[in-house]
Amino acid sequence: MNKKSLSERDICTKFITPAIEKAGWDKQTQLLEEVSFTDGKIYVRGKLTARGKQKRADYILYYKPNIPLAIVEAKDNNHSVRAGIQQALDYAKILDIPCVFSSNGDGFLFHDRTATGENIEKEIDIDNFPTPEQLWEKYKMYKGIATPEAEKIASQGYYFDGTGRRPRYYQQIAINRTVEAIANGQNRILLVMATGTGKTYTAFQIIHRLWKSGTKKRILFLADRNVLIDQTRRGDFKHFKDKMTVVKHRNIDKSYEIYLALYQGLSGADEDANVYKQFTPEFFDLIVVDECHRGSAREDSAWREILQYFKNATQIGLTATPRETDTISNIEYFNEPIYTYSLKQGIDDGFLAPYRVIRVGLNIDLEGWRPEDGKLDKDGNLVEDRIYNRRDFEKNIVIDERTDTVAKKLSEFLKGFDRYAKTIVFCADIDHAERMRSALQRHNADIAASNHKYIMQITGDNDEGKRELDNFINPEEKFPVIATTSELMTTGVDAQTCKVIVLDANINSMTKFKQIIGRGTRINEEYGKLFFTILDFRNATDLFADPDFDGDPIRIKPVTEEIDLSGIVEEEETDTTPIIDEESGEEVEIVKPEIRYPEPNTVETGVREPRQKVYVNGVDVSVLVSRELYFDQHGKPITTSLKDHTKAIINGQFASLNDFLNRWNNTDRKEAIIKELQEQGVLVEALMEAVEKKVDLFDLICHIAYDQPPLTRKERANNVKKRNYFAKYGEQSRKVLEALLEKYADEGIENIESMEVLKVKPLNEFGSPVEIINEFGSKEEYLRAVKELETELYKTA
Repeated sequence: MNKKSLSERDICTKFITPAIEKAGWDKQTQLLEEVSFTDGKIYVRGKLTARGKQKRADYILYYKPNIPLAIVEAKDNNHSVRAGIQQALDYAKILDIPCVFSSNGDGFLFHDRTATGENIEKEIDIDNFPTPEQLWEKYKMYKGIATPEAEKIASQGYYFDGTGRRPRYYQQIAINRTVEAIANGQNRILLVMATGTGKTYTAFQIIHRLWKSGTKKRILFLADRNVLIDQTRRGDFKHFKDKMTVVKHRNIDKSYEIYLALYQGLSGADEDANVYKQFTPEFFDLIVVDECHRGSAREDSAWREILQYFKNATQIGLTATPRETDTISNIEYFNEPIYTYSLKQGIDDGFLAPYRVIRVGLNIDLEGWRPEDGKLDKDGNLVEDRIYNRRDFEKNIVIDERTDTVAKKLSEFLKGFDRYAKTIVFCADIDHAERMRSALQRHNADIAASNHKYIMQITGDNDEGKRELDNFINPEEKFPVIATTSELMTTGVDAQTCKVIVLDANINSMTKFKQIIGRGTRINEEYGKLFFTILDFRNATDLFADPDFDGDPIRIKPVTEEIDLSGIVEEEETDTTPIIDEESGEEVEIVKPEIRYPEPNTVETGVREPRQKVYVNGVDVSVLVSRELYFDQHGKPITTSLKDHTKAIINGQFASLNDFLNRWNNTDRKEAIIKELQEQGVLVEALMEAVEKKVDLFDLICHIAYDQPPLTRKERANNVKKRNYFAKYGEQSRKVLEALLEKYADEGIENIESMEVLKVKPLNEFGSPVEIINEFGSKEEYLRAVKELETELYKTA
């Protein structure tokens, strides 16, 4: 057998897999081949989406399912045994795997991430692959598992529900690291995972493994909202069945093993309400705190007392947005995060939805508004003469026409996009949400007349709206479509099909901003939710450029702190910890009045009343500018021109125009180059829109990066016709190629490369795909004809 003639897959089947199995690895439970561990980043083209390339490992070897020990990268025998090691090491770092192998079928190169010095890498014979027991010892060393008791906990299996569901790679890392840390004696643990990445499923697997191993016998899951408890109980935690209870009405039953509870269901303003004290301090040996950036995050909060009462229990904090301020620190209490999975990583992996941002600037927001002399408010009072700007609107002063213009702009967007796209409008307060609902009703009277639930106010004070929250987040329910809210829907709302987020509130807290963006990041392919759009009326999306938006959490609070802050008054309140009703578990929204402070260099002689909102109308409000904000491949807003941004990427990829032309002409499918450039950060759709899609990407790149005069697609198609290129084909084949040429002129190169084009007009008028291909003699001949057509299209002479 000539190994050099075998494909990579043949090398795997004939040499690598048998060598691994011979070492004692069970093919059913310990050996997985061609493992795709990401879904592929989603790229948005107008209303269309496409998936990027998935990350795929040739082999992952497990001690038990979801406890990975090794990764093997295969190459064909024309490569050396070392050829795959760098890619394997990249994947091993992502997947938190200690043992790394590369093979070409002759043997293995073993890179040991637990070793140091000269022992890091060595070649081993094809017949001497390590056994599961040998690599398990390496894994224990890598994880610091040093005792039989810790090994028993760390090797406890996952829960399988029979559906074939497996944790995603980042969930697997979070679960394993947490269980292993607890096995090694760590009692305070922080997990940071972006909204929509499955924190509750992760928590369930952690709890179940610790519970089944007997390590933790009584577990408390704490949250601060009913919706979080209900979603947990009905979701993954349902597998605990009769071992689980939800603490309600302050009734304590000590016969269960898994407890779900609201902070406010366990504590209250008076001692009688502190029912958590009916448990002994040693009753729970594990407490999981959901959304730990809220509620108990403040050191002096009443809810923190619950955690301190059960201080001997292992405590795990879960959050997408850890709070780190001068006075509040999740890291101080729970320690540094044991694992962080960010929004950017989730989008890059294709597990979270990407976003488009449309910034809308209103004239009075950008230029300010000063009332004319003698301007009266709606109550007949004189409006204070000063310049009002975006920070004032809805806080100090309400302009009816501004609310109406925002509602009109949103309605126009939905009419051009999808009038039934689930939409959340984040307003400044309840009053604003109420008026926004009315304005949206006026601009969508046709649908609202047939179903009044088309637009609903869903706020903490509105019982009817709160009852519709479940319908809003249920993908199967058509109504409500638009929800106006303030604080209630910022967190804990699993809105899988939310396609539009509207920002019409000043957002000064990074924690709150990240939580709001998280309402749109979930993917639901069944219902066509693969991306979402942010309509920003307040420039809140400036926070995308802040390093803290997607960086690692950093502790800010000093270790020791004895500073008196009582005399300092901040202009903006930064504490976004919600006020929660003790009985219902629902958030209570408070409209904070503006306090008028003394002018500089004056002495305040008396106590002034809080400034109330002023309501005015009769103001000219219009949209001054509306533009899409573009982001680079790192998720940061692009601050240079689109042309300069693209030119820098192209020049980094191709050394010269000839280099680009050679690559373009020698690539069988041009779509592959387009996808590659997208992955590098070229904003294909934005570039196409800039020239009204009359030229294709080839000409755009040549023009932007190399100053070549662009040709429109129609001009390129006409050039092919002038050369009488089709004369060598038969009549029917010629008609097919002419139709493909017209298709190119109308739609671009990607469409004519797909076999699917033969199923649509006008190509399907020439017969079935098989009949069309037969006109060329074979599929290979047809593809060769298409390739030649592309060559003619891109001739530079």
